[in-house]
Amino acid sequence: MTDYDAYIGLDVHKASISIAIADAGRSGEVRLFGTIPNEPEAISKLVKKLGNRRIEFVYEAGPCGYNVFRQIEALGFDCRVVAPSHTPVRPGNRQKNDTRDAMMLARLLRAGELTFVWVPDAVHEAMRDLVRARSVASHDARKARTLIQLFLLKHDLRYPAKSWTCRHRAWLRNRQFHHHAQQIAFQSYLNRLEQAEARKKELEEQIALVSQTWSLGRTVLNLQAFKGVGLVVAATLVAEVGAFSRFDNPRKLMAYLGLVPGEHSSGGSIRPRGITKTGNCALRALLFEAAWSYRGQAKVGDWIHKRRPDVPQAINDIAWKAQVRLNARYRKLVGSGKKSTVAITAIARELVGFLWDVARRSEDGIASPTA
Repeated sequence: MTDYDAYIGLDVHKASISIAIADAGRSGEVRLFGTIPNEPEAISKLVKKLGNRRIEFVYEAGPCGYNVFRQIEALGFDCRVVAPSHTPVRPGNRQKNDTRDAMMLARLLRAGELTFVWVPDAVHEAMRDLVRARSVASHDARKARTLIQLFLLKHDLRYPAKSWTCRHRAWLRNRQFHHHAQQIAFQSYLNRLEQAEARKKELEEQIALVSQTWSLGRTVLNLQAFKGVGLVVAATLVAEVGAFSRFDNPRKLMAYLGLVPGEHSSGGSIRPRGITKTGNCALRALLFEAAWSYRGQAKVGDWIHKRRPDVPQAINDIAWKAQVRLNARYRKLVGSGKKSTVAITAIARELVGFLWDVARRSEDGIASPTA
């Protein structure tokens, strides 16, 4: 572990950065250095001014991204990005401002009480932005469908068969309303749905294209061997998690995704809770969707056989083992009286373990065609 002469806390905002310095040692002084504009020239000048000794920078992850981190690292100094949700806060503290935040970060960094986040490289961050844009488009499409259904319900129009099939869409386009304004309003909802679905399809095509040249593209490809894990789920998982090798065992990944049970115990009182739901909620929702596919009987049908990617046989064997185990697990949980949603949560948690195994093999080059 590197010993530093000083620890620099940065409270980063869109237009300004507040700086505090904590000298090394338990009794070292913690003082405010000042405020600078959030501009590359000002940051470079600050680093050069403080760079006459061994220093470490830290700031909280936020909407400003990792630009400050990358600039400081490029100048040859150590920088850390911390998770705001894991930053310790004193109970009863009723004062908060930029100065106090910067001093708190510097003090906690010196004490080693901060939880750091994994910072992706520029290409990985671009892929993450792409899958998140697809998630937004998918949310817009679901919202547009809901608005159409609510509009039809208000006018007492009901489709008797399954919704959102080709016949249902044709039925929607042929609806007529008494007033011209209502027809225009309904058509605007249909146009919104078409636009959202077109954006969603375009983004999925771009995800498939970019994955082919991405350094983690092999991991994305191998994960698609699992039932219920398509291109979108695999690319989102890899983009959001990053390097699976940073998790020593799958239980840590499960906890990172918020799929482990919570607990609130004191003394002899043990109170179990539901899953912690920490981490990325959108990624957790995709894992739940994938887990629902394991309700059916374990098999590799013609549809899966034709559409799954060309991956090593060792990966297919792990995917088949996951099918057998997770299906049996689901039937056992439901048969014992568990709700299906509770059972699916358990299936999603175990599925993460299998995905972690394959991702680690892919990153290490094990069981890959080029290995």
